[in-house]
This record gives sequence, C-alpha cells and structure tokens, in this order.
Amino acid sequence: MAKSVARERRARFKAPARSPAATSARPNLYDRDMYRWTREQARLLRAGKLAELDLANLAEEIESLGNRDQREVRSRLALILMHILKWRFQPDKRTRSWLTTIVTQRQELEGIFEQSPSLRRRAALMLEKSFADAVRQAVSETGLPRTTFPDDPPLTIDQTLDPDYMPED
Repeated sequence: MAKSVARERRARFKAPARSPAATSARPNLYDRDMYRWTREQARLLRAGKLAELDLANLAEEIESLGNRDQREVRSRLALILMHILKWRFQPDKRTRSWLTTIVTQRQELEGIFEQSPSLRRRAALMLEKSFADAVRQAVSETGLPRTTFPDDPPLTIDQTLDPDYMPED
C-alpha cells in the first residue's frame, strides 16, 4: 500500500498506540523505505523475533493485502460486465477483443479465487457495485445514453463468472 494511503488510514481510523518495538527506528524505516521495511519484517518473523516487529504497521499492511484483492475482484467484475454490456447493446460493433477481455478477466478471477476462496463468496456481494461501475464505463466508452442500459445487473454472479456463458442477443 502506498505510504500516504497508509498514513491517511491511520489518521482516519486512529490506529492503536504503537508497541515498544514500533517506537524504535522501524517506523522510520517504514516511512522511508517500504521495500526494505517489508524485508526486515519478514526476516524478523522467520527468526522468531516477534518482540522486534513493527506490529501496528505490519497488521495494517496485512489487512491491506486483503483489501487490495477485494478491489481487484470488483474491478475485474466491472470489466467483464462492461464488455458484456457493450456486446449486448452494440452488436454491430462487436470485436474479438471484447470477447478476449471477458475470457481473460474470468480466468484471472479464477486464479484469485483459487488463492482466496472466500473472495468468491464476496464477489456476489460486489456484483451490484461492479455493475454500477460497468454501466458508467460503458456509457463513457460507447457514447450511448445511460437509459440504454439496465438499472440492475442482467446476469447472476454465476453467469458473470461462467467461462462458457455469453448472454443471448
């Protein structure tokens, strides 16, 4: 996560007081060199030197990994849905690249779900927001009026993720 985002999040959510280890030079390292900080934290973990860990920042960074993956699922769902909308509402402009994008994004999502199965369940909860994003993108890309597109997702999450599914014309 970008350092400025991490700082903003700490300020917004008032991170808990730092552990004694976190008041040493390590937070400065966290602010100065994220890559080096991550390597140092990994080394300390492997060595079992738990008291020396920068616990507040470490917890925040671990949590941010899950948030990043969740954002990626939402973004990829929106991309699939946007291309399906274009496919459905601009049949005369269909291209092989639209189909390729749909296939590729479905494959990428499967890879994410293999590593994080709980995100597959969360994907169903993200469908509506992803669809709203997809509609905004489709309006921008196609120039079609917003009223051209449905208000609610025309596909279920299973249809959206199904590698063999394409909506009928």
